[in-house]
Amino acid sequence: MIKQILGKIPRKPSKSSQNDSNGDGGFNGDFSMSSSSGLNSNTLLKPNSVSSKSGTLGSGSGNGTIAQQSTNQAKRSASTVVIPKGGAMALTVYEALPSFRDVPSSEKHNLFLRKLNMCCVVFDFNDPAKHLKEKDIKRQTLLELVDYVSSVNSKFNEVAMQEMTKMVAANLFRALPSSNHDGKLADISEPEEEELVLEPAWPHLQIVYEFLFRFVASPETDAKLAKRYIDHSFVLRLLDLFDSEDQRERDYLKSILHRIYGKFMVHRPFIRKVINNIFYRFIFETEKHSGIAELLEILGSIINGFALPLKEEHKLFLVRALIPLHKPKCVSLYHQQLSYCITQFVEKDVKLADTVIKGLLKYWPVTNSAKEVMFLGELEEVLEATQAAEFQRCVTPLSRQIGRCLNSLHFQVAERALFLWNNDHIRSLILQNSKVILPIIFPALEKNIRGHWNQAVQSLTLNVRKIFSDVDQALFDECLLRFQEEEIKDREKQEKRESIWKQLEDVAASKAVSSEAVLVSRFVSSVAIATSGNQLATAGG
Repeated sequence: MIKQILGKIPRKPSKSSQNDSNGDGGFNGDFSMSSSSGLNSNTLLKPNSVSSKSGTLGSGSGNGTIAQQSTNQAKRSASTVVIPKGGAMALTVYEALPSFRDVPSSEKHNLFLRKLNMCCVVFDFNDPAKHLKEKDIKRQTLLELVDYVSSVNSKFNEVAMQEMTKMVAANLFRALPSSNHDGKLADISEPEEEELVLEPAWPHLQIVYEFLFRFVASPETDAKLAKRYIDHSFVLRLLDLFDSEDQRERDYLKSILHRIYGKFMVHRPFIRKVINNIFYRFIFETEKHSGIAELLEILGSIINGFALPLKEEHKLFLVRALIPLHKPKCVSLYHQQLSYCITQFVEKDVKLADTVIKGLLKYWPVTNSAKEVMFLGELEEVLEATQAAEFQRCVTPLSRQIGRCLNSLHFQVAERALFLWNNDHIRSLILQNSKVILPIIFPALEKNIRGHWNQAVQSLTLNVRKIFSDVDQALFDECLLRFQEEEIKDREKQEKRESIWKQLEDVAASKAVSSEAVLVSRFVSSVAIATSGNQLATAGG
């Protein structure tokens, strides 16, 4: 009797049945792969969950077969994939759909939606021997989708856009490997030593990226309608993928983001803001990101299109993000693109030259000669776009830094600094301000001529010295006389220092025989201290 009563009480539905009934109701942003089946359980095709009206799956007997198959489709190979759901085992057929050529025009749209839904299944490529037939079926289907998007001659409707972005998100948006992102950057300044990292799922990812590129670039894509699905969340997750270590993926992302920036004007401020935040985190926190060069390449074309006069927002971006990008050790990985962006700003607004040059001097390397050579190359490009008024504002600190580079023991640094005089525009700026520049760099020129170990540096220094003497002989003679006077003073200080040390050595030697403590006279010690202090002050200045 009790068993009969209990048998009439309705049972609570299991979690697995709840997931089955709600799994296709919306788009889930989490695309973790199943370790057992290698498939994405959030985007699996479920035979009874989607009506045949939408063109995806039939509502048949639940045996996993796709409804409304044509005669040609029945002859195609089908493969059964075992997928765990809530601890139970279920069977789902992953079977190739008919080609677009095999269906009438009226059915192509529905077939397109069915193929999109079919490609939402994500396979595990970490095991190359798993699901080979299913992977090949999906790859062929993706290629058909790319051809369809490229050849379609009617506007995409809202349902199609929703399904397309859903399929793209299911395949692309994933957690990137974090093996090389655990700590701060160590030796990435030498990229040639790093191993090439390739994405194992690239055979599918490449076609999905090509599909997204064709979709965004297609004239049949209405930006006003598409912005509902290619929204801020979609763009943000797309930008996160720039940290991928696969160069091929970053190249596709670069092209796609550039198209999105051009087509969706409403997203432009948001894209710039997100890139700004990526740079901030890279500069001040991690110093680790794989896609800085690609993001800077996109920014180069964006900056080139800025309207004049420049907005304050863009100037702040230059000062707070672009110039500090010279700080990280791995600047060599993206310096070419960074230099182009910096030069674009100066060409847009010549008044920014002073800000840029002082920013370069702020982050000028001290012990890294290779980085110093890069800075000198960028400095030359900036000076080419600099006008006389802006040059005068920074001429003194700039001349001091160039003087230090001229005396560098690394011959490439000294040589690159001397090459500045080969540029006609820069030489003209220097000669216009020779009364300020020559007194600062003259000691460096003379020291190079008298004692630099590299013959090429000595020869280039003689040429620069001759340029100054030909332009203003009186100024040159004045600087030479001042240098000679400074030499005499330095020699006298050196002789006095040596004399004091000689006296100390003599006193110490005379007392060395006995065990008496050595007592230095007050006059000698005070002179020694005063001389040492003067030398320290001179060195500090």
